[in-house]
Amino acid sequence: MRSNVGLWWLLSGFFFLVGAIYIAWSIVAHPERPWYNGIEWVGAVALVFSALMAALIAWYLQRVHKSQGGELPEDILTSDVDDGDPELGEFSPWSWWPIVLAFSASVAIIGLALGSWLVPIGFGIFLVAIVGWVYEYYRGYFAH
Repeated sequence: MRSNVGLWWLLSGFFFLVGAIYIAWSIVAHPERPWYNGIEWVGAVALVFSALMAALIAWYLQRVHKSQGGELPEDILTSDVDDGDPELGEFSPWSWWPIVLAFSASVAIIGLALGSWLVPIGFGIFLVAIVGWVYEYYRGYFAH
């Protein structure tokens, strides 16, 4: 967690530095304009907000690390890889339902772009896919 906090603070500082250079460069590149019209606002605001968002994530991670009171296995130099390996749950590597779910999303998005009549079809495929994925252990070869 400490390394994550450090990386996010480093990223925040990088974005602030690049944002300041970007603003100064855009002012210097247009000497005929007043300084506030010489700034290219879209890039400047994007870089400054990226720095602020990275600082927000770093601050949050720092607070979480402080409230945990202990070190995570990633921060201890003598820990093994298996020490930080939690149980993530049961997954079905043979399941076809995530592919059907992605197909339903693509049909709905294409429906937004091409014709609104495809959106209900995409939602119908979504309902079939989500029910099939949730209940795939209740029928067939892998039934409980």
